Amino acid sequence: MSDPIILVEKSGGIATVTLNRPTAMNALSLELREAIADTFQDLEADPGIQVAVLTGAGRAFCAGLDLKELGEQGLTGPDNAVTHKDPVTSINQFSGPVIGAINGVAITGGFELALACDVLIASTNCRFADTHARVGILPGWGLSQKLSRAIGIYRAKELSLTGNFLSAEQAADWGLVNRVVEPADLLKVAQGLAADMLTVVPECLPAYKKLIDDGFAESFGDALKTELKTSGAANSSVSADALESRRAGIQKRGKSQTS
Repeated sequence: MSDPIILVEKSGGIATVTLNRPTAMNALSLELREAIADTFQDLEADPGIQVAVLTGAGRAFCAGLDLKELGEQGLTGPDNAVTHKDPVTSINQFSGPVIGAINGVAITGGFELALACDVLIASTNCRFADTHARVGILPGWGLSQKLSRAIGIYRAKELSLTGNFLSAEQAADWGLVNRVVEPADLLKVAQGLAADMLTVVPECLPAYKKLIDDGFAESFGDALKTELKTSGAANSSVSADALESRRAGIQKRGKSQTS
């Protein structure tokens, strides 16, 4: 039997999802795109999972679309790579935070997969590249808009219009990734961050993520109105007793993190 194309390990409220095509650098074949969609649909339906960690097996996070498969099928057939089983939309169907543990290269469609995550932890082996222009196609999963918002329009144009690689250290300097760690520490750090997220008020985790994402897609003025409307409705249900008990927990946590 062949190995499963995606590995899912659940521990507590955390699901670690590993793209498992290491010999193909986890390239996004139609089969893998379908597996990503099915996996995140299942995770969303699982009430015991609140946070996901996404990583890749082997030396790559994801090398992008499977160009060998595309060379056989093209972009205009029924399995059109841009529109059929879009993995970014699939990941976004999961309402909890997704932490990208970027273990190796994240190229083109793999770069878009990384940008679908909410937090990025990079291994020192990680490198990013947008090679759409070198392949001769344009992105359809959000990279042309997300990247400029993440690192600034001038830096985004430099990357996308050259196809040059960006190191993990430079990605951190540009604010693309949260931090860079040694390869052996990557999953431990990502899963530790996921565990920290599980300690917040449970219903606040997906609600706060959605509030940030909704506002980010709007103008600043509209985003402030969205925040005011959303927080007013949510905060009215929080009791004084609940606030007092949570305040004590925050004080205790603050002392433990500074000692």
